[in-house]
Amino acid sequence: MVVRSTSASLVRISRRLSKDVDRLSFSWPVTHVYNPLVYARRSHEKFLGFASDGPVEAIFVGMNPGPWGMVQTGVPFGEVTVSRDWLDVAARVDKPATEHPKRPVSGFDCPRSEVSGRRIWGWVREGFGTPESFFEQFFMVNYCPLAFLEETGRNRTPDKLPAGEREVLFAICDAALRETVLAMNPRWVIGVGAFAEARLRIVCDGLDVAVARILHPSPASPAANRDWAGEATKQIRAIGVDWPG
Repeated sequence: MVVRSTSASLVRISRRLSKDVDRLSFSWPVTHVYNPLVYARRSHEKFLGFASDGPVEAIFVGMNPGPWGMVQTGVPFGEVTVSRDWLDVAARVDKPATEHPKRPVSGFDCPRSEVSGRRIWGWVREGFGTPESFFEQFFMVNYCPLAFLEETGRNRTPDKLPAGEREVLFAICDAALRETVLAMNPRWVIGVGAFAEARLRIVCDGLDVAVARILHPSPASPAANRDWAGEATKQIRAIGVDWPG
């Protein structure tokens, strides 16, 4: 893979973001915090190598890593088989500093499949055929790089953190996302779900970029379980993005 200047910029942003969030601490009911930018850095940075050097049409932005996606692979929405077999970014994945016994990190050997990742990357693959065709004009990132787990193994999303912890974390993530937008110069930034859209409207205030949203592919959403790909295609075309299929 050719190392592009934008990819190098994204690597620098990612490494600084990783160090900044690693300094934070989080209170009960969070008992474990996973930072895949550390233990899955190899595959994450292989993924960043796809970033185009030219201005792109859009960046898709998710919330934070899912336990069977980016937590395992270091790839945003990174369902294991798609990341390994289609994106071809498999690399050695280490263990988090403290591993939750109910949420082990097995990397690309993880037998579980993240539904959200399978849906969104399946949609991309169906439309573009090859990763290279997609990444010429698009990119995918997560707003927050950390996954938060409770004692039971339940996932706690960043918006459910106490206000003080949330504000410090969001300030760091806002800055990194704004740098990413400036580095990639997209025409659109598209939140995958309402949370990401809301953060993008704050992050991109004053920038020459349009903000929009598509339905999140989570199986917890009844709307997403009724032909998510078809609905996402309608939504993205409705905002004026040229999407194949």
